[in-house]
Amino acid sequence: MNNVLQLVWLVPFFPLVGFLINGLFRKQLSKSLISIIGSGMVLASFVVSVLLFTEVKNGNTHVANLFDFISFGSLSIPFAFQIDQLSSLFLLIITGVGFLIHVYSAAYMHEERNDHFGRYFCYLNLFVFSMLLLVLGANYVIMFIGWEGVGLCSYLLIGYWFKNTEYNNAAKKAFIMNRIGDLGFLIAIFWLIAKLGTVTYTTPEGTGVFDVFNKLTRTDYIGITLLLFVGATGKSAQLPLYTWLPDAMAGPTPVSALIHAATMVTAGIYMIARSNILYTMAPETQSVVAAIGLATALFAATIAIKQNDIKKVLAYSTVSQLGYMFLGLGVGAYTGAVFHVMTHAFFKALLFLGAGSVIHAMHHEQDIRNMGGLKKHLPVTHLTFLIGCIAIAGIPPFSGFFSKDEILAAAFAKDHLYYYLGVAGALMTAFYMFRLYATTFLGKFRGTEEQKHHLHESPAAMTIPLIVLAILSIAGGFIGMPEVFNMGEHKLEHFLAPIFEASASYKEVPHLDHETEYMLMGISVGVAVLAILVALFRYSKKPEVHEPAGFGKVLADKWYIDELYQFIIVKPMQWFARFLNNIIEKNFIDWLINGVGRTVNYTSRQVRLLQSGLVGNYVLLMVLSMLALFVVKFFLKK
Repeated sequence: MNNVLQLVWLVPFFPLVGFLINGLFRKQLSKSLISIIGSGMVLASFVVSVLLFTEVKNGNTHVANLFDFISFGSLSIPFAFQIDQLSSLFLLIITGVGFLIHVYSAAYMHEERNDHFGRYFCYLNLFVFSMLLLVLGANYVIMFIGWEGVGLCSYLLIGYWFKNTEYNNAAKKAFIMNRIGDLGFLIAIFWLIAKLGTVTYTTPEGTGVFDVFNKLTRTDYIGITLLLFVGATGKSAQLPLYTWLPDAMAGPTPVSALIHAATMVTAGIYMIARSNILYTMAPETQSVVAAIGLATALFAATIAIKQNDIKKVLAYSTVSQLGYMFLGLGVGAYTGAVFHVMTHAFFKALLFLGAGSVIHAMHHEQDIRNMGGLKKHLPVTHLTFLIGCIAIAGIPPFSGFFSKDEILAAAFAKDHLYYYLGVAGALMTAFYMFRLYATTFLGKFRGTEEQKHHLHESPAAMTIPLIVLAILSIAGGFIGMPEVFNMGEHKLEHFLAPIFEASASYKEVPHLDHETEYMLMGISVGVAVLAILVALFRYSKKPEVHEPAGFGKVLADKWYIDELYQFIIVKPMQWFARFLNNIIEKNFIDWLINGVGRTVNYTSRQVRLLQSGLVGNYVLLMVLSMLALFVVKFFLKK
């Protein structure tokens, strides 16, 4: 066995060490040392991840069984890490983008108190550790441990400024909504154990889930995959469990970048991609995944059009882009979905960190109506943010074009309606992103004189990650160049082939002719360019500075979904809780418990009278007792 592959345990180990050091000694360490430890540990993981990726690219894979985690009867669940094509790619995304976000955080959070600064980096390292555990796990139980870990870390980081009640409520919302999805995931794990007696993906003996999946019935396929998808809708913010993600903006901006780009929200995509053979055997579930993904992409895009908080626009953009990834998974374009995860990590991290740079320059102002004209004051932020907008809009040759069009082409091959609705979503994406860009960077400055006086470009620790991510957003798509361009094989598809080849053998994958592919690309790029021009023409000179009205207010208020949830779920549960407390608890349970206490108290007071201290009374009681025994015995004989 290659010695390099045996180092896989170091990848999650380094962030765990960073978490422990910064967590335990945050009051003793300086900010510089805290940021060096926090960022350095993730960098060390990235270096090891690169070495592992190189080995996997050379055709070497490995499962490292560290120790027996659960062993009961015939059930054996090892604590094991699996390094293969899919996990090695995700390792690069998590550690690479994660490192840039850590570096950026060192400058962005410099005003924090020393111990809070340490707590922040402690949580960031734990977040990265949990996500690495999720993608490295060689079975669903280890994946689930990491799954719960990122849920915990999202709660801690969204509510980082814990003295703000609104932020705490956002953190609780994220935690609770994810618990709903996690229950589905947990039931699916128990279902696999009941049916197959294992949760390990694959084993050399051929006893893993993906080795013996043919033992499952059609009902099993549908039930297990639907339950796994319920878990994915919570973690990856799909309808109806998406409302926590926009509220996650309560945390610091680098946290938003980490959640939206490199960690938590990609967990659902990874889980379904890892379970691709089960989903291929359940076409009914795939249809559900595609429909929910497409509906989420369109629904979130309509909301983003009328948001004025710079981070909220990007948040709903993430929800929409995740919908495209699920559309890809639903139509069987597993490589396309993973490809979009990668490119999205680049340009969405860039956009969030660019937004953070703007917020930093504007002294924590987030309303784009109070910005404008920042192009000349923040040249690096402006250029990199523009690159991110072009990439997410799907304009060639930027990265988003290749991954988005691969999903749309597969959707066209599956169902033409999927494609046309997907193009409508792409049109809205280009429109709201360039509405955001034009309102923020073009036109005249609309902030206060004090804000204008203090406008300045961010420090190098913030702009260098922006530049690196901008380069990746430009060039990252070239690893997935389609064959229609005669640039050789699709490198990413070839690399991931061992992961998805079983699904391809069970499902006929339709291919489009080159003329059709060119036509589809032309349509998607054409509508995107049109939307960009309309947005620039509309908002560069006369941005929306007033409160929206009519249907625009419906979109600005997010279709009143939060209010609907409050009315049909939260308020009835609060009423039921008050009923249990005021009626059941006080009038029944309290009465019963207090009644027992009163009975014991009264009985003890009466029984104590038997102990009078008078010998005559004791003799009398003895005589009466003997008489009672005589009477009882006499009647028993009869």
